[in-house]
Amino acid sequence: MSKRIASAGILAAGLMVSGFALAGTPVFMSPAWAQELCTAWNSSPTLADKLGGSWVKNNGGKGYKVMEISDSSLKGSPPVQLEIAPKNGKAECIYGGPAKIAALNYSHDYKMWATTHNWHHMGSPMMAMMFGRLNFKGPKFEAMENMTPFSAFLKLVKDIPATLPAAS
Repeated sequence: MSKRIASAGILAAGLMVSGFALAGTPVFMSPAWAQELCTAWNSSPTLADKLGGSWVKNNGGKGYKVMEISDSSLKGSPPVQLEIAPKNGKAECIYGGPAKIAALNYSHDYKMWATTHNWHHMGSPMMAMMFGRLNFKGPKFEAMENMTPFSAFLKLVKDIPATLPAAS
């Protein structure tokens, strides 16, 4: 009898650990997922190093750029934001979470949205924008001058582990 109880306890503990692992994966485009994206940004030499010059300094004097991203398939899901600041010659993500800057200035801030499918099957940024797979507001010439880092960002969006919510 006690062996059965012990076995049941071990099984329950194993299921709890498995459930925790699943529960630990953030939902795509959630604030927790945005924090993971922010961390991944800082680990990407392409983003942190190559955008550490004039790109990150074009921030309207507020000390950081805002990147708002959302999934147009998830109608009830609010956008998330990243804040990217110049630090030691790099473009460092200092915030990833719920959108907190409502009025973006498109001379230096970015807003991007796409469907869940398109976020996960994004090709080159130029082609994605030309064919309407990626919707974009912001300094277009600045983005065009930084296509390699912009491509790395789009790759990060689809590479951050996440659970996919049902479309609303």
